[in-house]
Amino acid sequence: MNQQAQPRTLVLALGNPIRSDDGVALAALRCLEEDPRVPASVDLMEGGTKGLELVSYISGISRLLVLDAVEVGAAAGTVVCLRRPELCSLPGKGNVHDLALADILNALRLLGQEPQETVLLGVQPATTELGTSMSQSVAVSVPLLVEAAVAQLSLWVPRQAVQPCAPGYSTVIR
Repeated sequence: MNQQAQPRTLVLALGNPIRSDDGVALAALRCLEEDPRVPASVDLMEGGTKGLELVSYISGISRLLVLDAVEVGAAAGTVVCLRRPELCSLPGKGNVHDLALADILNALRLLGQEPQETVLLGVQPATTELGTSMSQSVAVSVPLLVEAAVAQLSLWVPRQAVQPCAPGYSTVIR
């Protein structure tokens, strides 16, 4: 019997919690860890600011969802979605870390281990100065980032059949 392996999906949160808004992805990851809508088959990982160290963890992943603070020149707290072509063209300073996600993806491509699908959900930071608190404009975007992540995962990972509602109740999907 020939069983095909299920594609592996990883949510990778990048950032530094002592650089103010750079911790936005880590805050969203904590929410996703508790969110029942995240399929059990999805791996959640805090990548911090490890850079090329992450290559070995991402290698073999089919679908990669990256959460990060991203400098795109938008208003602080703006949630953006970037896909593979846009990610590869990001300049080295596209994110707020020393080593850009594009560099990690290029290393994976050179090794023949680039994920089939990669999506970056980012939040425009207001500040990345030293500090353990996020700015108000970025803090209020954490639930939006979580919702965007859940929406992307629902496109990638089929959920189990939904149980029908009890008589007299209806299902509302927002």
